[in-house]
Amino acid sequence: MFTRRHAVLGLTAASLAACGPGRPNAADAPPPGSLGWAIGGAWRIDAERDQYRHPLQTLLFWGLEGDMTVLEVLPGLGWYTSILAPYLHTNGGQLIAAQFDPASPSLAQRETLAAWQARFDHNRELFGEITRTAVTPRGAALAPANSVDLAIIANSIHTLMAEGTAERVFAGVLAALKPGGSFGIEQHRGASTGLQDPLAGTGYVQEAYVRALAQEAGFEFVAASDINANPRDTRDHPFGVWTLPPTYRTSPLGQPDNPSFDTSPYEAIGESDRMTLKFRKPAGVSARAPIPN
Repeated sequence: MFTRRHAVLGLTAASLAACGPGRPNAADAPPPGSLGWAIGGAWRIDAERDQYRHPLQTLLFWGLEGDMTVLEVLPGLGWYTSILAPYLHTNGGQLIAAQFDPASPSLAQRETLAAWQARFDHNRELFGEITRTAVTPRGAALAPANSVDLAIIANSIHTLMAEGTAERVFAGVLAALKPGGSFGIEQHRGASTGLQDPLAGTGYVQEAYVRALAQEAGFEFVAASDINANPRDTRDHPFGVWTLPPTYRTSPLGQPDNPSFDTSPYEAIGESDRMTLKFRKPAGVSARAPIPN
């Protein structure tokens, strides 16, 4: 088992190289168990997206350490899980994944959950024993109260808003965190002017809206970073954020793909402009917060 010091030893130039589209040479590879090692692993999902999502810098900004208990809310197919699980497993930490509800009426959500399970449930030597919970309409706890050091939600707040569960999930995250624990958010960033669509139909959410959600739930704002900003993103796309990579949607949701739609302008933009935020559960808050129905 690696100590916290061993985990930090990988945060070198080689670790930064592992965040790019390529992989470091064996001689320059970060030490096993380090965060750079987890990011550079061959088991990663869509590692070419690191050029837009900067996982090393983002996770360090949120305060990740190897021996933490981490709650990942709506991990989807597991882009961050494929980094967090081996890193935490190697360093004595624990990952809790609050996935889609297995009883969700959405076929897409059930298929996403099944794909995540197929990837992470059958390689426990690498990924460890990931604790699974679910974001359900019944408001079940995301994790035991006051047990989590760091919680993250990456590009899923629009999903929570569309389902009307954002306030309840934010309250659930607050309840799960230890006093002083951190809450990291990455989200497609909407324009700062105009009214926020409460259903976030384009996938974009105003940063002020996200900050308000967190602060109304009881979080303290810590810091914002432009690690994942993209000034080329105009946010004005025919099929919302999904017009951009990696989705490249060519027609409205539910309609057949349009083979004549030109995706090249959106490939040139790259992935969306994103806010990267960090909040904290106040040190004096130890009891479970009330979770809205």
